[in-house]
Amino acid sequence: MLTSKLPDVGTSIFSVMTQLAQEHEAINLAQGFPDYDPPRPLLEALARHVLTPGHQQYAPMPGLPRLREAISHQTALRYGYTPDPATEITVTSGATEGLYAVMAAVVRPGDEVLLLEPAYDLYAPAVRLQGGVPVYVPLAAPNFRPDWDRVAAALSPRTRLVLINSPHNPTGAVLSAADLDTLAGLLRDTDALLLSDEVYEHMVFDGAAHNSVSAHPELRARAFVLSSFGKTYHATGWKVGYCLAPPALTAELRRVHQFITFSVSTPTQHALADVLPDAALYESLPAFYQQKRDLLRELLAPTGFELLPSGGGYFQVASFKNLAPGLDDVTFSRRLTQESGVAVVPLSAFYHNGHDAQLVRFCFAKTEATLRAAAARLVDLKVFS
Repeated sequence: MLTSKLPDVGTSIFSVMTQLAQEHEAINLAQGFPDYDPPRPLLEALARHVLTPGHQQYAPMPGLPRLREAISHQTALRYGYTPDPATEITVTSGATEGLYAVMAAVVRPGDEVLLLEPAYDLYAPAVRLQGGVPVYVPLAAPNFRPDWDRVAAALSPRTRLVLINSPHNPTGAVLSAADLDTLAGLLRDTDALLLSDEVYEHMVFDGAAHNSVSAHPELRARAFVLSSFGKTYHATGWKVGYCLAPPALTAELRRVHQFITFSVSTPTQHALADVLPDAALYESLPAFYQQKRDLLRELLAPTGFELLPSGGGYFQVASFKNLAPGLDDVTFSRRLTQESGVAVVPLSAFYHNGHDAQLVRFCFAKTEATLRAAAARLVDLKVFS
């Protein structure tokens, strides 16, 4: 008889809501993927490399040298730090594999990993699969800012890893430079490592800057920093990301990475190496996604949803307490999909204990036509009891 390692984990809420949306022909604002294509130059580059002799076989385990060199150059331009392509950059099968490889490389049975909740649903299972112990620190609505006193109280001699995510999924909260300085002070006299999930790094709004751990020398010395080409280039199905880390940490990461995927699609890496030097493709993203955020907020204003702040990423959290005072968020999300034809994600899915504050998450990485069509259905929303 097989005993499950994750007996309390079923199909992810994103897959569940997407399936429900398909069954009811609902507009899917639940799962975080764009409904538009990657930039044309990237598609053309991929087509070119698919037809290039020799580009169909294994890439080197850490990633193509030319892609790692392009990543190093981009990091230097954006964050003033030039990672060594040979020893500090690893191309991964999406940030998902990168995160799991980090956990498998450094978390041992009994180690504690500090997670800020709400948290992306991959984090805790990845910790538990290594025998680690998730330690949860809540982020308070409506701004979901870290309470650093609570973080300090949660740190212990058993803390192996602290995981941060900015811009934050699901809330859109963004860490400030002062936040990183405070975190550096908390970790200074510890042996804890840091994992910084920065997959939405190019999507920060209202004139703010993304404060990367890569630009913070003290934190960078103990950190794994994850990024995602899938998010940057609207190509989530390509599953290509990368991890920056000091040489000793990168060496441990690669020990695991080589036995999970070994290497990532060769023509895809070549295509990304071709377009990465074109900074306009990612420098345009803050304005591109801020326009979508602002449009969705404008369209939802008449619906009765209470919209919380969203400073980055491509998600909008909303309260439905005025629409359905008596409903939990899972029931509300299902009924919204079935009866109104718009799929969202209940925020309780991002808490280990199913904490329900009557909040749902909308994804606004959609065309204007999709957002307007969804809003038209929600403007006429009947109050659920």
